[in-house]
Amino acid sequence: MQRRNIMSAGAAAAAILPALATPALAQAMPEVRWRCASSFPRALDTIYGAGEHVARRVAALTDNKFRIQVFQAGELVPGLATLDAVQAGTVECTHTASYYFVGKDPTFAFDGTVPFGMNFRQINSWLIAGGGREVMKDFFATYNVLSIPAGNTGAQMGGWFRREIRSVEDLRGLKMRIGGFAGNVLAKLGVVAQQIAGGDIYPALERGTIDAAEWVGPHDDEKLGFQRVAPFYYYPGWWEGGLNLSMTINQAKFNELPQLYKDALESACRDATIETIAKYDNQNPQALRRLVAAGTQLRPFPRPVMEACYRAAFELYDETAARNANFKKVYEHFKTYRDSQLQWFRVAESTYDNFVYGMQAAETAPARPR
Repeated sequence: MQRRNIMSAGAAAAAILPALATPALAQAMPEVRWRCASSFPRALDTIYGAGEHVARRVAALTDNKFRIQVFQAGELVPGLATLDAVQAGTVECTHTASYYFVGKDPTFAFDGTVPFGMNFRQINSWLIAGGGREVMKDFFATYNVLSIPAGNTGAQMGGWFRREIRSVEDLRGLKMRIGGFAGNVLAKLGVVAQQIAGGDIYPALERGTIDAAEWVGPHDDEKLGFQRVAPFYYYPGWWEGGLNLSMTINQAKFNELPQLYKDALESACRDATIETIAKYDNQNPQALRRLVAAGTQLRPFPRPVMEACYRAAFELYDETAARNANFKKVYEHFKTYRDSQLQWFRVAESTYDNFVYGMQAAETAPARPR
């Protein structure tokens, strides 16, 4: 009887302990307040919203002890200058696309996306399971930052053009807003590439300062109103098969965090990746239908244009690797992984997708008169 009483008391104590430990643990954890400078305008709810999603999840996972306040591009620093602010410790982190900083070093592009690189699933696999983050870690450390994947747009569109692109010759002299490494590729084909922050693209296109512009895809592009100033909407965005967004963090500030907060931040960023790609996959088909119904002229890039861009891209990779040791190290790892992924995706994924897409297209095509 006494033994049963002792066991019952122990079981009761074990049941009560978690309830007591959790508030006690929360009370013992420090209050941490960070500022996050986004590279995106608040009006773009999905891409900007990924940063806000991280902030909400971090707060929820830490009983509001660790809170991150997100500021849209331009509120604290310009959208394309957020890395400098994080390095200097002006803000603790930025939600951004790392390829915005290729002017500092083209190696940054691999943390975002590169022309004819990998799609969302492939780049997510490289970063999370394939050693991508590890191979980038030393490079980021030279800037006193670390990067955590925190969102993805999926494959993007090829952008809005004031005139048609029928051949490679039509690219010569074209002034185009385009982000990341792709601008360097198009420059080899005569394009005058310009990197312009999202909120500044529309007026540049409207005034004719640029002839073409790419951003993300139908949902965001419709919100920015590009269809009102450029009639031709091209696809695919071969330079962005799956743009990885990042929470880029001051390394010293990250090191100061308790392990629980570091884990919460990692978890929140992974959750934001799932949330963001799901939203874009839901929103883009609806937005594309609206754009086409309103008169947008949808165009595929001609195959000769795509092939010329492909050749130019891989020529540029080799040229850049020959003079940049950081780029060479990451590129060799990235390309080996990309090639193995493409071999696998050709076997099952691509075969399945192409068959289903072809059948659906045939079923919905207008009947031909007999």
